[in-house]
Amino acid sequence: MQLKIMPKKKRLSAGRAPLMLFLCQMISALEVPLDPKLLEDLVQPPTITQQSPKDYIIDPRENIVIQCEAKGKPPPSFSWTRNGTHFDIDKDPLVTMKPGSGTLIINIMSEGKAETYEGVYQCTARNERGAAISNNIVIRPSRSPLWTKEKLEPITLRNGQSLVLPCRPPIGLPPPIIFWMDNSFQRLPQSERVSQGLNGDLYFSNVLPEDTREDYICYARFNHTQTIQQKQPISVKVISAKSHRQRPPAFLTPDGNTSRKEELRGNVLSLECIAEGLPTPIIYWIKEDGTLPINRTFYRNFKKTLQIVQVTEADSGNYQCIAKNALGAIHHTISVTVKAAPYWIIAPQNLVLSPEEDGALICRASGNPKPRISWLSNGVPIEIAPDDPSRKIDGDTIIFSKVQERSSAVYQCNASNEYGYLLANAFVNVLAEPPRILTSANTLYQVIANRPALLDCAFFGSPLPTIEWFKDAKGSALREDIYVLHENGTLEIPVAQKDSTGTYTCVARNKLGMAKNDVHLEIKDPTRIIKQPEYAVVQRGSTVSFECKVKHDHTLIPTVTWLKDHGELPSDGRFTVDKDHLVVADVSDDDGGTYTCVANTTLDNVSASAVLSVVAPTPTPAPIYDVPNPPFDLEMTDQLDRSVQLSWTPGDDNNSPITKFIIEYEDAMHEPGLWHHQTEVPGTQTTAQLKLSPYVNYSFRVMAENNLGRSLPSEASEQYLTKAAEPDKNPTAVEGLGSEPDNLVITWKPLNGFESNGPGLQYKVSWRQKDGDDEWTSVVVANVSKYIVSGTPTFVPYLIKVQALNDAGFAPEPAVVMGHSGEDLPMVAPGNVRVNVVNSTLAEVHWDPVPLKSIRGHLQGYRIYYWKAQSSLTRNRRHLEKKILTFQGSKTHGMLPGLEPFSHYSLNVRVVNGKGEGPASADKVFNTPEGVPSAPSSLKIVNPTLDSLTLEWEPPSHPNGILTEYTLKYQPINSTHELGPLVDLKIPANKTRWTLKNLNFSTRYKFYFYAQTAAGSGSQITEEAITTVDEGKLAMASRQVDIATQGWFIGLMCAVALLILILLIVCFIRRNKGGKYPVKEKEDAHADPEIQPMKEDDGTFGEYSDAEDHKPLKKGSRTPSDRTVKKEDSDDSLVDYGEGVNGQFNEDGSFIGQYSGKKEKEPAEGNESSEAPSPVNAMNSFV
Repeated sequence: MQLKIMPKKKRLSAGRAPLMLFLCQMISALEVPLDPKLLEDLVQPPTITQQSPKDYIIDPRENIVIQCEAKGKPPPSFSWTRNGTHFDIDKDPLVTMKPGSGTLIINIMSEGKAETYEGVYQCTARNERGAAISNNIVIRPSRSPLWTKEKLEPITLRNGQSLVLPCRPPIGLPPPIIFWMDNSFQRLPQSERVSQGLNGDLYFSNVLPEDTREDYICYARFNHTQTIQQKQPISVKVISAKSHRQRPPAFLTPDGNTSRKEELRGNVLSLECIAEGLPTPIIYWIKEDGTLPINRTFYRNFKKTLQIVQVTEADSGNYQCIAKNALGAIHHTISVTVKAAPYWIIAPQNLVLSPEEDGALICRASGNPKPRISWLSNGVPIEIAPDDPSRKIDGDTIIFSKVQERSSAVYQCNASNEYGYLLANAFVNVLAEPPRILTSANTLYQVIANRPALLDCAFFGSPLPTIEWFKDAKGSALREDIYVLHENGTLEIPVAQKDSTGTYTCVARNKLGMAKNDVHLEIKDPTRIIKQPEYAVVQRGSTVSFECKVKHDHTLIPTVTWLKDHGELPSDGRFTVDKDHLVVADVSDDDGGTYTCVANTTLDNVSASAVLSVVAPTPTPAPIYDVPNPPFDLEMTDQLDRSVQLSWTPGDDNNSPITKFIIEYEDAMHEPGLWHHQTEVPGTQTTAQLKLSPYVNYSFRVMAENNLGRSLPSEASEQYLTKAAEPDKNPTAVEGLGSEPDNLVITWKPLNGFESNGPGLQYKVSWRQKDGDDEWTSVVVANVSKYIVSGTPTFVPYLIKVQALNDAGFAPEPAVVMGHSGEDLPMVAPGNVRVNVVNSTLAEVHWDPVPLKSIRGHLQGYRIYYWKAQSSLTRNRRHLEKKILTFQGSKTHGMLPGLEPFSHYSLNVRVVNGKGEGPASADKVFNTPEGVPSAPSSLKIVNPTLDSLTLEWEPPSHPNGILTEYTLKYQPINSTHELGPLVDLKIPANKTRWTLKNLNFSTRYKFYFYAQTAAGSGSQITEEAITTVDEGKLAMASRQVDIATQGWFIGLMCAVALLILILLIVCFIRRNKGGKYPVKEKEDAHADPEIQPMKEDDGTFGEYSDAEDHKPLKKGSRTPSDRTVKKEDSDDSLVDYGEGVNGQFNEDGSFIGQYSGKKEKEPAEGNESSEAPSPVNAMNSFV
């Protein structure tokens, strides 16, 4: 097994302490090497390799793509959750999953809205070794709302005053970028005096006359949707003042002397201070309890904004901005607190262990506040995950002891606080594998003498193999005093000498076996420059030569490259390079610089440099730069069947070196006038070897390209017709499907003219039955794309191949594909149909599958037709509409839901293939048992009297069986909506009317009524009604209401009130004068109207008693002197029962009609009285 590659070196030494070995074994994460041959037969839990960001803002105009890629062996399957519940993508036609991955593609461009798919998504990748999960991916569509329309008044102010132009952009997602421009879309100039704040407002420390304009416009750019919104223009007029007083600074933002700022670790901390004053203040920044970090501090917006990038907790503290001008200075202190979302200290790493080994997963994170660590196993919280005896959880560590193969799983560590979370997947893969050497056998290593040599021995095994190295098949392992063995198996020779040459053997051992591998080492002599170029001073127009002589190992081939100023040499003819020299002719001023000779071999490189100085320069005209002129003189040579050499002469490069040539071709036979790209060659090359296809009439043209662009095409070359040849390829997309029961339709994608390679293109179509011993049947057809084989057996597998041919011969042998002849309707009906009635609305159907040969096509499933033949209660012979349920695949049972209770059903079963349905099975009859009935269709209360109510009802619309009886329950309701004792009454099933006697008069009753069958009680229907009141009371109330509504009575009451008022005034005056009056007179003047008898002739109250029980009425509340009626005194009236009550008062106050049932009224609705109100009380309330 390969240890994770560590930077430390480990010498071949013994004597490590046992405890240290144990700890190393516990914390070392073992990795499976990414060797394709090894991965083919090793199982591995899933690993998420790619996923969308946590906060994923999408463009609502484009399809939504939520990425989820994972690897594993076997390849993992994928599922998704949305907002914490399973997301069934098969039920949404707009959602598809990318084949071979978990990436979701939501097609909202054709239909649908992005807002519909907002939510939190999570992907799960699962195979037999465990399940890995993605982050919670929050999908939100970007938004770019319009600016709220507002009317902006022109701003007028005097020269020198301060000004703030508000922007207040619409809230978008993500937030917009703000900038100010004028009507000409020119950015407004900014300076220390005028600048834009972080909030988008435009600040003027003091205004000048030139600030007058009518087009201050704030723009909001929403980058995600590439839209820009514009605010209404703001007009500013600055009035010139002859003299304006200077003033010391004052802050426009922020407010006050202190403020607070909170930022997250790793973000950019932005602090802002903008001041007004005259002259314009200058801003300075300091940190009160420390210094500003040098490499992370930046000043923006004319030093009005302080930015610290990659902020850390150490950047917390008090920051002070100071605004200063000639008249004074002010300061503002910003208290900065740096919080931190969780970040990794030690992220969990994958573990590959062998059975009985120990290991540990460590998940250590930090943050502010300190994050909480939680573990999951295969995506399930570890507290409710299946128990594993080899696993022990200790806070942020999971310790594994003596693991077994069943211990394999994927663990998730979640570190979260209020500012975010981290989620990491780490798998534990328990494998038992003998050692394998992954380094190629007999690898040759070549190293320069006196340099380190590293010999690879990549290995894998479980348990972890031990590694030993041997040289030249000697019996003892290499000693640690000369060699270094790295943890990944690499053998290092720190200083390789000539005698280090030889064959080295790597041996890997564990308890399951041993593997070895030989590699070879050769030591080479170093490359040296024995004659270096020398410094030179030359005059303009002369020639200079630099020498560079190289000595190297005789088995290595060096390449010598010359550089100018560390770049390539100019590509013109004045620079020539031979074996040991660089010669520059006609030296110009631009040729001055440093020239470097670089000698490279496959193992090392050396270099040497010299400086060239050019003297006595003369003025030269400025060069004209342009695209190259077209190449010319195109010539074809070495014309063969499949290749030709094309040469040309370059045009003028127009002072910009040609970087490449582009060659195009025209096929005058198949596509005349259409030019295709053939190849490209470097700009230093003027010939090209071109590969050709047979039976094409070629013409060529060449274009040159430099840094300024591409030239016009050259003139076309002469035409060259290549010889015909047999096709190089066969048609693709070969398929065999039947359109009728007795045919086989073979289709393919034909070759185009360029691919035909010659005239007379045809296709040889061959077929034979897959399971038979027949020979291939072949037919040659013209250049078509379909052939129909007739007279085939129904639904038989066929082997098919289609081969291209032309007049020159056949294409290579084609691949064989399998198809089927046409399907026919199934011949046999399913047998042994059985019905198991589960309950009154559900039945389970079983059947025996039909023989596969009788299906005569691709089995798509079984279809059940079922219908309600008649009701077991009504015996109605009328057949209802048949219902159909289809069960996919080879299922032999299914459930029939939604049946009606106590009914007579019939069904049959048919098999379905791609052609259609087979014959139906014999009808199977079954009955559903009784169920509980529905509620009675109606319930009415009629003929209310003083002590009786009559109930009428209609039977349930769905009895669902034979009714056995009705149950009536009722109870009185008092004035506070409290329910009285419940009376239970059984009524025969054949009744539809019932009279209740001996009830209390003027009392509300609530009724509960339901039907019953042998299966139980059905749903209840409820109603309320009131028995009528005593007629004597009604007459008295009517008379009193008549008096209360007469005009003379109202006038009399007003007169009495006026007299009382006059009496009170007189008493007040006499008392102030010290006069006395009799006590009896005083009592009469203050008599309580509640206890005074009332007489009809003078309007005073007399005693009233009930004619039947002679019980005194409750005293009414005192009527205010202004004769207003209080709401609480008038609530107790018959109006309370207006809903569903036929009784009402005539205009003269007499009571007409009778009470009828009132709709059910819940006691919780209030404390209003529910008993029949007395008209007398209503009268008293009025008075």
